[in-house]
Amino acid sequence: MGRLPKKVTLGYVRHDSTRRSRYKQRLKGLMKKAGDLATLCDVDTCVVVYGEDGAAPEVFPSSDKAVGILNGFKSMPELGHCKKTMDQEGLLTERIAKLQEQVDKSRRECQDRETRYLLQQIMDGNLPGHVGLSVEQLARVGYKVEEMIKTMGERMGKTHSQAPPPAPCVTTGSIDMGSPALHQA
Repeated sequence: MGRLPKKVTLGYVRHDSTRRSRYKQRLKGLMKKAGDLATLCDVDTCVVVYGEDGAAPEVFPSSDKAVGILNGFKSMPELGHCKKTMDQEGLLTERIAKLQEQVDKSRRECQDRETRYLLQQIMDGNLPGHVGLSVEQLARVGYKVEEMIKTMGERMGKTHSQAPPPAPCVTTGSIDMGSPALHQA
């Protein structure tokens, strides 16, 4: 049976030798991931990591290629740099707008179900004289009835406009027998 990896809590490693060895391992993994991403997706990638010792930075794939990629990034218009980025307020505003749309959609669906239920009650005769209905409920039911009549009219119009073409006339010799639908078996 395979061994499950230990859950690692991210935090500053205080012991110097342990920190340096983990740094080397993670850096090697990061460079490998950047290379894999470049190969699999055919994109330009570069990684620049400055160590805590202040020495020259570790660069992937090479310093020359990384400079070219970074210059290309800098030459992009400012909008291209941060097309998808937004501040906390923008993120929250967008999220609130999406949630408000969901609430409004749910409210409309609920009202539509309620209106259909009321219409069914009226049609079944359970609300004689529409007693107990508010003006708003009556208006919604009336609007729903008009909407349903309009929809049925459109469907009927489509059905009638898509009528099958008349059957061709059958002729035998010199006698025209007319359409087969006119003859009885």
